[in-house]
Amino acid sequence: MNNTNNDSPGKGKVIIAGAGPGDAELITIKLQKRLAEADVIICDRLVNPDIITLNAKKGVLVLNAGKQGYNDASIPQDEINQLIVSHALQGHTVLRLKGGDVAFFSNVLDELYAITANEIPFEIIPGITAAAGASAYTGIPLTARGFAQGVQWITFNPSANYRPEKWKYLAATNDTLVFYMASKNVIHLAELLIRYMGKKDVGLAIVEQATTPHQKVNITTLKRCAVDFKDKQFSSPSLVIVGDVVNLYHQFKWFNGENDGSLFKELEK
Repeated sequence: MNNTNNDSPGKGKVIIAGAGPGDAELITIKLQKRLAEADVIICDRLVNPDIITLNAKKGVLVLNAGKQGYNDASIPQDEINQLIVSHALQGHTVLRLKGGDVAFFSNVLDELYAITANEIPFEIIPGITAAAGASAYTGIPLTARGFAQGVQWITFNPSANYRPEKWKYLAATNDTLVFYMASKNVIHLAELLIRYMGKKDVGLAIVEQATTPHQKVNITTLKRCAVDFKDKQFSSPSLVIVGDVVNLYHQFKWFNGENDGSLFKELEK
């Protein structure tokens, strides 16, 4: 049933789409078209509302289905699944709009199970994930030649049972490490990496609200993380980047709270 043809009488269709990392212009042309077609938009907390305002058709029903880590008041996934299915079964075109990309650390699998169980036609539209947006808007190339052999995208929850083998593997790699949903526990994360890496001078960046006018870049090292970020609260969403590539920020930064592109404009002169 992975098609967009509405060939089931009485049934609508579901479009699962990534809205990108925050900048309202960082969406695909395909998503722009689907926004203009949707009868119902079920929207994540981190989606820039300007994306809907600028592109959705008049009279569209917008339902907020935001989820947030460490927040018990977030809408349960089962209720989101039911929203998607119930509106599609009424014959509506439902756009499930997710921040970033649909395949990176989202609950798309649960939603796909619910959609296919009800034999509802669907379509998936990718988006720019937070790591790609943060990399571009900070001038930190995640796989810069001579600095990293690759990149790993990881989540971090200190309550999870991570075995020592996992940390030994991460410590031994030359890859850039990008941690989603980790800024709240970044000091503990840095301590674990130091324990297994043996190196303390590795760069660490926390990028808050990447690609938006509120973007802020916080630079330190694993060693200084506990000092520099003690009692510091980071705005959501935030992304943690660890690796030698972080040092490139000072050379190529072009978009942040202190430098809104002026460096880039100077280079164009």
